[in-house]
Amino acid sequence: MSTIEHHADAAVSPHHDGVVQTGEGSQELTSRDLTAAAERLRELGAVLRMSEADAAQAELEAAPDDETMIINMGPQHPSTHGVLRLMIELQGEKVLRTKPIIGYLHTGMEWTGEELGYMQGSTNVTRMDYASPLFTETAFSLTVEQLLEIEVPPRATWIRMLMNELNRMSSHLLFLATNGMDMGAVSMMLYGWREREEVLRFFEKVTGLRMNHNYIRPGGVAADLPDGWRDDVLRLLELIPPRLDEYDVLMTGQPIWRERLQGVGAISTEEALALSATGPVLRSTGYAWDLRRDQPYLAYDEVDFDVVVGTFGDCFDRYAIRLNEVHESMRIVRQILEHLPKGDYRIQDRKVTPPPRARIDESMEALIHHFKIFTEGFKVPEGEAYCAVESPRGELGCYIVSDGSSKPYRMHIRGPSFYNLQTLPHLMHDGLLADAVAIISSVDPIMGEVDR
Repeated sequence: MSTIEHHADAAVSPHHDGVVQTGEGSQELTSRDLTAAAERLRELGAVLRMSEADAAQAELEAAPDDETMIINMGPQHPSTHGVLRLMIELQGEKVLRTKPIIGYLHTGMEWTGEELGYMQGSTNVTRMDYASPLFTETAFSLTVEQLLEIEVPPRATWIRMLMNELNRMSSHLLFLATNGMDMGAVSMMLYGWREREEVLRFFEKVTGLRMNHNYIRPGGVAADLPDGWRDDVLRLLELIPPRLDEYDVLMTGQPIWRERLQGVGAISTEEALALSATGPVLRSTGYAWDLRRDQPYLAYDEVDFDVVVGTFGDCFDRYAIRLNEVHESMRIVRQILEHLPKGDYRIQDRKVTPPPRARIDESMEALIHHFKIFTEGFKVPEGEAYCAVESPRGELGCYIVSDGSSKPYRMHIRGPSFYNLQTLPHLMHDGLLADAVAIISSVDPIMGEVDR
């Protein structure tokens, strides 16, 4: 056995001329005559509760192997949004089968999270979904707080909501930019990036960083809002609405844009639910499921907003939902400005919260306290907890098992992009290869969260 076969014999196949080729093993899409019946049934839709008779009929209608070819799209393709690889079986320009292949980032962040203390956890999870890092920080912090059985001060809760909704806006603006770019509307990339940058400047002022903030932590937030923050937010609320109106003119009413998106990549509510899709992918089918309203967390039950839904479950619905959710997030932000209470921005519990920075220079007890909490961390009672938030891509959940130490015994993130990618074979089935880019973009996957 050669060295390469010894390390990955399942993922290696000898070529007819004796050259050893590497591959992804069972992940890869194989030709129909080499695919087992059970695998074909699964691809055809067993997960969608398709009957055996329907699956058999679909198999009879499939094209012969000599009329098809299997191609790769990605993982270095600019329109697969990172390192997503798709294996696609084509008959001419028609897509017959699709198989997403993941794992090229191999960050191992969940395992890393089990080696880091709860104090360090936010620094790790914030790097999963790098387009909306504050949501992962929120899910992690809520889960740890549930295990600790503590309640953060109201001001910290409302600051978290403010930052989450601004992050939802920046994430959707990034989607609008890249979605336009994928469809050939190059100017949209410049406009969407421009508006997102304004939000990131505010984040930098509050957290010190444009991305990967480590701002929302167990017990509250890292620091209070800085002087002038209210004026900065009001400026954003004045700046963005007229720009969204420009997007409407540029894209929504544009005949070419509608031709590229309407009726493309359609999915039904039943299919989306069977495939565990959430967020705009599920809401595009007309199913109004939003954790902020249906399973309220933070103080979302104290603000008024609408859940935006589509009708046809196609790419255009998913685009329109995200555009309109920016308006709804701004509506929530305006209410937060009116109701943000005064008080502490983090819980005053010495076991969880480090002392104020100024106290370290004045008090030996404060210095010892600071040293202990940042070297040893704080211990969390034994138990398990799961908390979920509504991220821009859907249900983002954090599950932690504690063994009573200062590190999670087990940690798992329920990443919405990971589940939403399951819809790709069904969204692309019987479509055109030219529509593949539009469909991938409409799912809005973040591969850092998929390959966590």
